[in-house]
Amino acid sequence: MAAKIRMKKKNNKFGRKKKCRFCINPKMEISFKNERMLQRYVSDRGKIVARRVTGNCAKHQRRVANAIKVARFLALVPYVREHYR
Repeated sequence: MAAKIRMKKKNNKFGRKKKCRFCINPKMEISFKNERMLQRYVSDRGKIVARRVTGNCAKHQRRVANAIKVARFLALVPYVREHYR
């Protein structure tokens, strides 16, 4: 007898998948000069937010990460937002 493999239906508890903002709007430019846009991708502790949270595709997440690193080096964006004890 052949064993039957049952496929469980995957419950999507988290809602719909987020779309990449940069793929939807190609005119939106990723630049280290745009501080306001980069602050959206930095957590309150100063960490770069993961792409599963932001919804970015891999290509644009790499570009955002590089832009944040350049902006930090040029002191446009702080390494840590606030002082924590």
